[in-house]
Amino acid sequence: MNLEVPLVDKELLKGSIDILLLSLLSEKDSYGYEMTKEIRKKSDEAYSMNEGTLYPALKRLEAKGFVNSYWHQELEASRRKYYSITEDGRKELGKKLKNWNKISDLIHKFSEGYS
Repeated sequence: MNLEVPLVDKELLKGSIDILLLSLLSEKDSYGYEMTKEIRKKSDEAYSMNEGTLYPALKRLEAKGFVNSYWHQELEASRRKYYSITEDGRKELGKKLKNWNKISDLIHKFSEGYS
């Protein structure tokens, strides 16, 4: 029996990376590796974001004022760069989710009857 998890089409997901990252950060501040683990977990292993995608996206979001970063060190852990969502980031997430829902509804309307 093949229990392989179907992978998400990364081309379709490209425009949604900001939504994924801002959504994660709206729950709690996080560092890069923790975000990649959470994305894999929440997608049931169907999507894995690599560092070459993650860090440029975070840098872009920070440049737009949607996230902030800061350094933090746990007691026995190494120093990590954490990211947090800003108020502007929360507003942007709301806009992006609203737009995503419109696109999803449109695709659903065109795919009705297709099995």
